[in-house]
Amino acid sequence: MVTSAKPKIADYHFTTIIPNLGVVKSIYGDSSFVIADIPGIIEGASNGVGLGIQFLRHIERTRLLLHVIDVSGIEGRNPVDDFFIINKELRKYSEKLSNRRQIIVANKIDAMQDDSKLKDLEKLAKEKKLEIFKISASTGEGINELMKRVTEVLKELPKEELIDIEEKMVYTLDEKNEFTVTKNEDEFIVEGPAIEKLMGRINIGDNESMHYFQKSVRELGIEEELKKKGVKDGDTVKFLEWEFEWYY
Repeated sequence: MVTSAKPKIADYHFTTIIPNLGVVKSIYGDSSFVIADIPGIIEGASNGVGLGIQFLRHIERTRLLLHVIDVSGIEGRNPVDDFFIINKELRKYSEKLSNRRQIIVANKIDAMQDDSKLKDLEKLAKEKKLEIFKISASTGEGINELMKRVTEVLKELPKEELIDIEEKMVYTLDEKNEFTVTKNEDEFIVEGPAIEKLMGRINIGDNESMHYFQKSVRELGIEEELKKKGVKDGDTVKFLEWEFEWYY
């Protein structure tokens, strides 16, 4: 709803099986930021249940968490219980991650059977001194207000140190050859040992790290190879489990 990314969307659990990235171009000034739609975390994730460890590692790369919670009551879920279950998994995985700035996003307000569950979540947010925004991802209600606040908060948050970024990288001929680019229907897939090394060095939530990523894409010869394969602006390019929109 807030980017031009086109991830798979459906009305069943575990539709999102990989993190989906999109750029939010703020309508409030000239700032923009990358948002990562992370697959759902379930109880036991910190012990590896439901690929939980893999997904938690992706969450580590963010500066701000938007905790999307279903308040519709359609599935009989308790939003307050869901809040505590997920935060317990964050804490068990990483104390640092559990203390990361978090905004509660009460979703599906268009489908609420009554507002009792929302009120319980609002009470919890007040007790925890957390901001809460009511939205409907289906109708778009409340989303502009949420994105405006996210833009403001990201300007306040300090940038963390990059993950495994070296000051100077020297690529060998072998490294430049250790990747492949293939076209699969409407997306380009970039993979191989060189790509695994590259994606392990970057923090997708940091502008400097993303600059390093873009520079590496050129220096490794990936950009040239993508052009040979016919990549165009707006095409989806997949680096391992991360999806990007290509713009030259």
